[in-house]
Amino acid sequence: MKNVAILTSGGDAPGMNAAIRAFVRYAIYKELNVFGVERGYDGLINDKMTEMDRRSVSDILQRGGTILKTARSEEFLTVEGQKKAYENLKKRGIEGLCVIGGDGTFTGAKVFSEKFDFPVAGIPGTIDNDLAYTQYTLGFDTAVNTVLDAVNKLRDTMTSHDRVCIVEVMGRRCGDIALYAGVAGGAEAILVPEIEYDVQKLASNIVENYKKGKTSDIIMIAEGAGKAEELSLVLKALTKISTRSIVLGHIQRGGSPTLQDRLLGAKFGVKAVDILLEGKRALVGVDDNTIITIDIDRALAMKKAFDKELYETARILAM
Repeated sequence: MKNVAILTSGGDAPGMNAAIRAFVRYAIYKELNVFGVERGYDGLINDKMTEMDRRSVSDILQRGGTILKTARSEEFLTVEGQKKAYENLKKRGIEGLCVIGGDGTFTGAKVFSEKFDFPVAGIPGTIDNDLAYTQYTLGFDTAVNTVLDAVNKLRDTMTSHDRVCIVEVMGRRCGDIALYAGVAGGAEAILVPEIEYDVQKLASNIVENYKKGKTSDIIMIAEGAGKAEELSLVLKALTKISTRSIVLGHIQRGGSPTLQDRLLGAKFGVKAVDILLEGKRALVGVDDNTIITIDIDRALAMKKAFDKELYETARILAM
């Protein structure tokens, strides 16, 4: 193997640049030529590839987002689109592909690698932390810390005005951002799609807190569990307490990556090169602070388990 390529796809996540940097420099160390693909699978189809050297990834370690840009490609879902991508890789003599993204990115990589018998290495880059095979995904730690910073500031102003604040965070079907930020931020309630909740009971708990002298509450809600604005209106009507809602949105995806995400990016990038050199179709992950690799088919077949023990701990500590 002499030529490899790397792309980022789907939603961006802090730490992607750290992974790109590690992949490029380690691949060059292994005497490989590296091509950066612009805007994900769309770049493969439209032949938007540029050869990279060590200087191509200088001064990017601390930057959020992705220097390779990212996009979602409907055309790559088609047989024609995949064939175009393969022909472009073949034309440049590229023999292995590294993809950084989430479940959609990996599903596309799985189909492509099977169809053309093409080595693929996957790096989990998504703030949602919704991939079952890895303990943490690249960008999750930074996103949670971004939420925590916002919660700390919101707590100050909510306390000053004796208000309840519902904070809506990202996560789609996965409540990990809400759970981890809720525990670390001392939220009085955490609402996630994995666990059903009773609005009436939530309202009663808020009223009870006020009777005990607690005049402000932070309620963390994952986007997959409901809308902060709608819940705010319901709780205000039920409790008669001043309530506000905040949707943090895409701010969670940006910002300089934390220490953990920079380290994961470096380790993931190096391991991805090794996967390609071995001619495998596998994903990189982390378990108990150890970098792991797992077959892409097996990884995608796994079901994400919600940490009910941590959720119960959060409930007890919020009493």
